[in-house]
Amino acid sequence: MKTWLKIAIGGMVMLVSVGAILIGRTPSLNPQTFGATYSSFYAERFGLDPKEVYLALFDDLGIKNIRLPAYWNEIEPAQGRYNFSRLDWQIQEARRRNVEVILAVGRKLPRWPECHIPDWAERLDEAEQNKQLLRYIEVVVNRYKKSSAVKTWQVENEPFLAFGECPPFSKEFLDAEIELVRSLDGRPIMVTDSGELSFWVPAARRSDIFGSTLYRVIWNEWLGTFTYPLPPSFFRLKRGFINLVLGDKPAVIIELQGESWAKRMTYEINVDEQYISMNPEVFRGVLAYAARSGFDTFYFWGVEWWYWLKEVENKPEMWEIAKEAIKRTNN
Repeated sequence: MKTWLKIAIGGMVMLVSVGAILIGRTPSLNPQTFGATYSSFYAERFGLDPKEVYLALFDDLGIKNIRLPAYWNEIEPAQGRYNFSRLDWQIQEARRRNVEVILAVGRKLPRWPECHIPDWAERLDEAEQNKQLLRYIEVVVNRYKKSSAVKTWQVENEPFLAFGECPPFSKEFLDAEIELVRSLDGRPIMVTDSGELSFWVPAARRSDIFGSTLYRVIWNEWLGTFTYPLPPSFFRLKRGFINLVLGDKPAVIIELQGESWAKRMTYEINVDEQYISMNPEVFRGVLAYAARSGFDTFYFWGVEWWYWLKEVENKPEMWEIAKEAIKRTNN
């Protein structure tokens, strides 16, 4: 195992041990709200009709909170030429059902390859690409700030985590993006970060609402399929630290793992391989873990896969487990 990885894991375990002593008696919260992240192009990777999947999230699964990425490469496929048809429809359908939307803007947004840059912008130098990115963000925010469905803007996705096929990260440019969005609209801004691999402060102090990920079983180049050795107190400790440093900062789990994590993309492997890292039993464990994490709002990650399992593979268990959890919290 790489030396740095041993140090990182050892540090996590030590932090957890200290944290368990400090907050071991802290009462747990019960989940009160479930939402989901939805990506149309990801649904298409499974051969699904993305509109059918999207509507099923509301009309069958019972989702009342959704995070939607405004992918730059989809919205501005040619410089200065915008295509809002897909996102317009999604926002409209959410509004009709009184679903609250987190709209994510920026270069790095949910789903691989993380940075979704148009081909024409890839050919620009850094300064010009950043200029064009700010222009795209301004156009998107100005279009959707008129919608009552949009409740929160998310600026970039896990910007402080070096993950994905992305240009070098700049804190100064992230601040410029956030400042632009604030100047255009007064709704809250969310900045997200890794739950397991970050200390949250740089992201949380820039946001009105902080969003963390929560993953339990991942695939790692050196470890293979790997379960984080972290009890729920790890997340309670980190949230308590954020509140100590920054005050009572609103925070949510913006990605609650409900999907497999393997060497290849979920849609590239069969169900047996998918079920190694995520299956109904593991998912129930994730939900039980989340209930003790010190958070009460969770956005599911993997709804596109659940729908494929249900409709194509005749395996509705993941969908039904989530549906029951949402039903309990809605009652």
